[in-house]
Amino acid sequence: MAKQKILFLPKYPTLGASSRLRTYQFLPLWEQEGHKVRVSSFFNEKYLKRFYSKNNHHPLNVMGCYFRRLWVLLGAWRYDLIWIEKELFPFLPSYGEWILEKSGKGYVVDYDDAVFHNYDLHSSRLVRYWMGDKIDWVMRHSRQVLVGNAYLYARARAASAKNIQLLPTVIDPKKYSLKTYRINELVRVGWVGSPTTDKYLHRLIPVLEKLADRIELVIINRGDGIGFSGTQDLITWSEETEVAAIQSLDIGIMPLENDKWEQGKCAYKLIQYLACGVPVVASPVGMNTEVVRDGENGFLASDLAEWEGQLLRLIEDPALREEMGRKGFKRVSAEYTLDKNFQKMLGILGFEPK
Repeated sequence: MAKQKILFLPKYPTLGASSRLRTYQFLPLWEQEGHKVRVSSFFNEKYLKRFYSKNNHHPLNVMGCYFRRLWVLLGAWRYDLIWIEKELFPFLPSYGEWILEKSGKGYVVDYDDAVFHNYDLHSSRLVRYWMGDKIDWVMRHSRQVLVGNAYLYARARAASAKNIQLLPTVIDPKKYSLKTYRINELVRVGWVGSPTTDKYLHRLIPVLEKLADRIELVIINRGDGIGFSGTQDLITWSEETEVAAIQSLDIGIMPLENDKWEQGKCAYKLIQYLACGVPVVASPVGMNTEVVRDGENGFLASDLAEWEGQLLRLIEDPALREEMGRKGFKRVSAEYTLDKNFQKMLGILGFEPK
């Protein structure tokens, strides 16, 4: 197949984790293959920074995001392939996708979150009625649907999407390596996330308090700490220092609620921990149950009693932590890598590797 001009339309700039991992980290590989790419995110960094700081968004900035996306779409005819992350216009009907389909241009659409629940589970009856099936329509009329886990795959299939491919969110193995194992006076139990997801960590405070004299709680994000009486190490997240911060952990945790939105998450935190050789404890929700092989590279914990018990097993046994971490590192290195996903993408879309 001839080299293509590809228009990527992610939801966020690189500051947004989902767009960074599902779109931006693949761009150098597309360019190495000789394809010409253009990227235009819907939201901008100003929007994201206010979002992460939990401030209200400026209406004029949000309006500008909508008009910028419209302007980009007016030039969509110049491109051979249009790649959409989630949807073209949040909280508007799928008119843009309809135009791309009817023009014969078509589009590829990619999901790593259950964004359809923004509509079909919305608190407003009007939104549920008017737009509850919006994402189903977008999936059904796409050339290709890419999804990050089985929950999203099942939704695309129920929507009668024609072509569906499972592509988990992955790491670039060039950026990750096996940690150096050492015994710390306090076992470093760590969590990576954003201020918008620290609600899951708050659920574990009763357990963490019971273990407070044995652990150092490491929080890697852009926010503050939590109400924990023990030792905390607050590390400001950055793409440049993220891996080193994770490698400093002894145990990685990923608590989740067992709701529909969480069923659609892609367990990327767990993949990151394991990519550094850090054993994990996680809620048995959605893709967590695929990434964690219970008793092999970590443990699953359904309630607070299980969380306490599984954390204690790892806290008390440094050899077990290392054994599980090494097994997790080996699995991620074989199954959840950038190049493996990219080769799948080329095959799905009928591109011949360079």
